Amino acid sequence: MNRRDALSRVALILGGTVIGANVFLEGCTPSDKKASDVNLAFTPADIAYLDEIAETIIPATNTPGAKAAKVGAFMTVMVNDCYDENDQKVFKAGMKTLDEACKKKTGKTFMDVSPEERKALLTAIDKEAKDYAASAKTSDPKHYFRMMKELTLLGYFTSEPGATQALRYVAVPGKYEGCIDYKKGDRAWAT
Repeated sequence: MNRRDALSRVALILGGTVIGANVFLEGCTPSDKKASDVNLAFTPADIAYLDEIAETIIPATNTPGAKAAKVGAFMTVMVNDCYDENDQKVFKAGMKTLDEACKKKTGKTFMDVSPEERKALLTAIDKEAKDYAASAKTSDPKHYFRMMKELTLLGYFTSEPGATQALRYVAVPGKYEGCIDYKKGDRAWAT
């Protein structure tokens, strides 16, 4: 094989890798979907609101909470890029529904109530979401709070603070150990 053939084959392999990566990365976003069709422009206030919801689900303790992991911004990206149009509408409407439920229960918006009131509200909505899931048909949309809770968990535990401080993390693991004793209270492994 001469040098010209080798270079053309390497270029073909690398080109396929780049094109394949592009197809993989764009695979989440259907090309016919436009954010303006669903009106999913999230504002900074929406992101702050989602951060507070996430922080109520995973509060800061001796480890950073969901707000420190910027879970609100993560949620908006996932909803815009990976959810279908129906789920996007349910999620966006759910943000409004949650705030209205808070106003009905406390007379204040979610952003204006105390952490204890937020926790009580989200606990009640979580119970409602579980009851909905138990009786829902497969064709029914997901409950908005379940989507928020799932995105909170995914966003937090895949973030740097979640993976390195809430979970046990070893940047470069050593040898494989198939069976490690687990003591009650130990953190789970991120790696």
